[in-house]
Amino acid sequence: MFPATDAACLSQSVAASLLELHNVSRHFSISRGLFAEQRMLVAVDDVNLSLAPGESLGLVGESGCGKSTLGRLACGLLPPTEGRVLLDGRELPPAGAGSWASGRIQMVFQDPFSSLNPRRCVRTSIAEPLAARNLPRAERNDLADRMLATVGLEGMGGRYPHEFSGGQRQRIAVARALITRPDVVICDEPVSALDASVQAQILNLLRDVQEHFGPAYLFISHDLAVVGFLCSRIAVMYLGQIVEEALAGQLFSGAAHPYTRALMAAMPSGESGGRLAEPLEGELPSPLDPPAGCRFHPRCPLAQDVCRNEAPVWKECAPGWRVRCWLA
Repeated sequence: MFPATDAACLSQSVAASLLELHNVSRHFSISRGLFAEQRMLVAVDDVNLSLAPGESLGLVGESGCGKSTLGRLACGLLPPTEGRVLLDGRELPPAGAGSWASGRIQMVFQDPFSSLNPRRCVRTSIAEPLAARNLPRAERNDLADRMLATVGLEGMGGRYPHEFSGGQRQRIAVARALITRPDVVICDEPVSALDASVQAQILNLLRDVQEHFGPAYLFISHDLAVVGFLCSRIAVMYLGQIVEEALAGQLFSGAAHPYTRALMAAMPSGESGGRLAEPLEGELPSPLDPPAGCRFHPRCPLAQDVCRNEAPVWKECAPGWRVRCWLA
C-alpha cells in the first residue's frame, strides 16, 4: 500500500523543507443577518507542517474540518490570519502576484470542469499559466500538446471541456498544473467525484508524474485508503487542527489518536469485503463554537475529565510521529 519504506520516508521528511507552514491560522468573520453580531469562524488553527522536495504528504479528515482552506493557504490563494507560509525559506507571496514564486506551486481541484473555461479549447487552458513567461503562442501550445500526451490525451488539445469525461477532465487539470514544472502540487480531493476504476487511473497517473517530474504533493482527501496509496507521510486534521502526523506505515500499523483510529475503522476491509467497525458517531462540531479542551472529546469514547477541560499538547510517539492527545 505504501509508496516507500519507513526509513526512506523518515530520511526524506527530515531533509531541508521546501514548503513550510508555521503556526498558520485562518479566521473568517461570519454574520447571519444585516444587524446580527459578527462571529469568528476559525477554519485553520495554529497548524505547523512541512513538505520536503519530492515528498508526498497526505492531509486527511472529514468534510468541513478545514483541509481545503489549508490547501489554499499553502499555495497563496488565501493569506493567513496568523502565522507564516514559506517556500524555500522565503515568505510566500499571494498567488498571481507575478513574483519569484509564480508557477512554483500549482493546485488540482476536486471539480476540474468548474476550473476550465468552457469557451476555450483545452490546449489554450493548459497553456495559460505560461503566458506570464512571455513565451510565443506557438511554443506555449506545443508544450501544452506535449503535456496532454504525458497524461494520456495525445492529439486532443483542440477539444472543449464538455467533450471529455470526468476522469479525462481531471487529467487535463493535472496537465495544466504541471505545465510550469512546479515544485509543489496541491491536490484538493482530486478523485473524490470519480468512480473507483477512474480513481485508480488518476492515482497511478499522479504517481507516474511524480516519478517523471519530481514535484512534491500535498494531497488532500477524506479517504485514508486513497492517501495511503499515494503518500509517504500523513497528517490527520480535525476541526481546524492537526491531531496526528506520522509516516504512513506507522499510522496504518497502529494509529495513536482515537479520531485516526475511528477513520481507519471505517475503511473498507479487503479481507471481509465489509467494514471493520461502525463509522464515527456524531457530527463534526461547528467551528464557530468549538468544544473546550480536546476538540474531539464530545465524540471520543475514551474521553476523561482532562480531555474536556484542557487542550492536549503534542507528544512524540516515535521519530516522525506526533500526536495531540492526553491518552496517547
